Amino acid sequence: MDTISWSDFEKIDIRVGTIISVNDFPEAKNPAYQLEIDFGLLGIKKSSAQITTLYSKDDLINQQIIAVVNFPKKQIATFMSECLVMGVYGNNKDVILLNPERKVENGLKIG
Repeated sequence: MDTISWSDFEKIDIRVGTIISVNDFPEAKNPAYQLEIDFGLLGIKKSSAQITTLYSKDDLINQQIIAVVNFPKKQIATFMSECLVMGVYGNNKDVILLNPERKVENGLKIG
């Protein structure tokens, strides 16, 4: 495993947000949803997430998640992803979303 310095870690901006909309993403290479996530003072950001196996669209609305918000935008098929929603790769490579134990204010920084 490669190690990073503390200053490398400090460059990563990880925040809490709430999913406010979920849409199918039929153009994606692998099954995915298009998400809109409210990060409070940082605004609303879009993300594509391959989480269709374990989560329905209804499950995701109003769910808080953890995301990296300072990666450059990334074109995924016809969609521009603005943040990286974080999760754990479970059995069969299904993604289990990371979220805070308790509801917190959108946009709070993880550290």
